[in-house]
Amino acid sequence: MSLITLIPLFPLLGFLINGIGFRKVPNSLVGIIGSAAALASFACALSLFLNFSGTPQLVHVFDWITVGKLNIAMSFQIDQLSLLMLLIITGVGSLIHIYSIGYMHHDEGFGKFFAFLNLFLFFMLLLVMGSNYVVMFIGWEGVGLCSYLLIGFWNKNVNYGAAARKAFIMNRIGDLGFLLGIFLIIAHFGSVEYADVFGKVAEGGYLSGDKTLVAITLLLFVGAMGKSAQIPLYTWLPDAMAGPTPVSALIHAATMVTAGIYMIIRSNIMYSLAPETLEVVAWVGLATAVFAASIGLFQNDIKKVLAYSTVSQLGYMFMGLGVMAYSSSFFHVMTHAFFKALLFLGAGSVIHAMSDEQDIRSMGGLRKKLPITFITFLIATIAISGIPPFAGFFSKDEILAHVYEHNKLMWAFGLLGSIMTSFYMFRLLFLTFFGEFRGTKEQEHHLHESPLTMTAPLMVLAVLSAIAGFFNLPHIFGGHAGLAEFMAPLFAHSHVETAEVSESTEIMLMVISVVAALASAIVAYVIYVSKKAVPAADGAESGLQKVIYNKYYIDELYDAVFVKPISALSTFFHDVIDFLGIDLIVESIGKLVKTLSAEARLLQNGTTGFYLFAMVLSIVALLAWGLQGFFF
Repeated sequence: MSLITLIPLFPLLGFLINGIGFRKVPNSLVGIIGSAAALASFACALSLFLNFSGTPQLVHVFDWITVGKLNIAMSFQIDQLSLLMLLIITGVGSLIHIYSIGYMHHDEGFGKFFAFLNLFLFFMLLLVMGSNYVVMFIGWEGVGLCSYLLIGFWNKNVNYGAAARKAFIMNRIGDLGFLLGIFLIIAHFGSVEYADVFGKVAEGGYLSGDKTLVAITLLLFVGAMGKSAQIPLYTWLPDAMAGPTPVSALIHAATMVTAGIYMIIRSNIMYSLAPETLEVVAWVGLATAVFAASIGLFQNDIKKVLAYSTVSQLGYMFMGLGVMAYSSSFFHVMTHAFFKALLFLGAGSVIHAMSDEQDIRSMGGLRKKLPITFITFLIATIAISGIPPFAGFFSKDEILAHVYEHNKLMWAFGLLGSIMTSFYMFRLLFLTFFGEFRGTKEQEHHLHESPLTMTAPLMVLAVLSAIAGFFNLPHIFGGHAGLAEFMAPLFAHSHVETAEVSESTEIMLMVISVVAALASAIVAYVIYVSKKAVPAADGAESGLQKVIYNKYYIDELYDAVFVKPISALSTFFHDVIDFLGIDLIVESIGKLVKTLSAEARLLQNGTTGFYLFAMVLSIVALLAWGLQGFFF
């Protein structure tokens, strides 16, 4: 058995062991089994990466579906993109598994939780390893299922169950678009294998703007909008914070929500020939980045701030894809996986110390009690704010440079989103770790740093958040853009025609971005540290601030436009069509048959004379019927 097939097999085995025996396997072993499965997959992925020759490898597992000339195999493809995704998924996933040992050890569903984590890892690996769109779709649906199970893990809470259902349903909307895109690919190309489809596109002489490719890419993008939380299918992700914090870090920061970006990068040759779709991708990404960043400005739940930050950062990735900066977008996927996972796990450490309190208005001064959490959280905050030399500076500025070259107005709005990001992240940092403690005496008494199983992953992620930018260091800093060079073969047929930004322009853009981020951080410091301002209690906001605090009432709008009309229509069909129509007709027929049967039963009275009379009467009737033709 090859290393390639072992990568998804280890998490599957972990799921089976912990899933079947979660009531019998001791908790001390559950965490070890689950974490060992993730680490084993990481070791295999790392070995493949270190020995990768540059030539894609295809592993055929078994023939799956054959219909006419269409053959769909369960097979894996290992190339530059899948290798990088494997390292991120298994590497960050392993750290989160280890973190979960400390975070979830008191939970009664400890074994079940690790089983679900392993199952998620298995499906995510299928998604990125599949050599065709159908295997990708199986993984795509699988991570959606696991997301539902993990978001609603504490299912005794009605709100958490509602959040899980919301995520599941909104993802189904996007998944329908993805599925229709696959059907169109089958109808047009007769295959779902990446090699076949992309080969036919490369050799088929397709012109830029080909209507079929535009239709396919738009449908695939609908799928990406759902999974990667873009406008209008983004509202599920902030509500998904109902799940345990390790779930937020694994699914909604580092892996599942980046599936849409992975899918577009994988399909880059089709997108490059569909400029109309790319323009839609870019503007939707920009709108999402700015819109979500503005909502994050006034949120007071520590995980909700990070949730809207995730939506915003995903918007930047799509903005990069829309201007054909494919490797730059993936660079941000990688750095974001490190610093956002760190932010969520750091938030989990704070929540753990605060006895499950998530409101930052009840925190303050925690840097003294939680020094490791504070330092690592500070590094992640600097990284996401785009301040050098940490990771986010390099990846975000690379995207903004490509956007500047594409459209100056788009760059200006992108910069605005970056400014807001820096402000709300430092606002979160200052309100949580600076000033005086604002919680209860009970909470203050129990404040303590998290155990090593939780702080060790924080420290590893902090190092990665600090140095990951050097993996793709630009030429102006003496680097050679290693990540972009490694990924270059993936875009060989995409004909990406992007003019290089001049060195002086690149430096100017970087200076503007850094100054803006630092200015935002200083403003946040003045407001929340120097002036010791604390956000008002719920409902005390007014005007625009109240609108933003209530997330522009988008959930209420969706409820009024979609949920209530569908609910009313369902009630109408139940009360009128189903009850008065279908039920009444069916039940009336049944009652009529029953009544006639009851009356007919009375004829069976057991009297021989009556039977003879009925027989003679019947014979006469039959003779009369037969002779009517003779006389008439």
